[in-house]
Amino acid sequence: MEDWGPVVIAVVLFVLLTPGLLFQLPGNNRMVDFGNMQTSGISIFVHTIIYFGLITIFLIAIGVHIYTG
Repeated sequence: MEDWGPVVIAVVLFVLLTPGLLFQLPGNNRMVDFGNMQTSGISIFVHTIIYFGLITIFLIAIGVHIYTG
């Protein structure tokens, strides 16, 4: 059996946490900008920290597994 949990969780979080796609933290004009499709270096750093934290929680602490086959 193949475990697709880490792959699915990583792809979903990567898409959702892309700076500027849904939100940007910190934004260019405000603390949080929604759907502005722009980014900055500090925003990339903040989204990377959030991504690392969530991927750690989902894969290590909770242990999400999706088996196929």
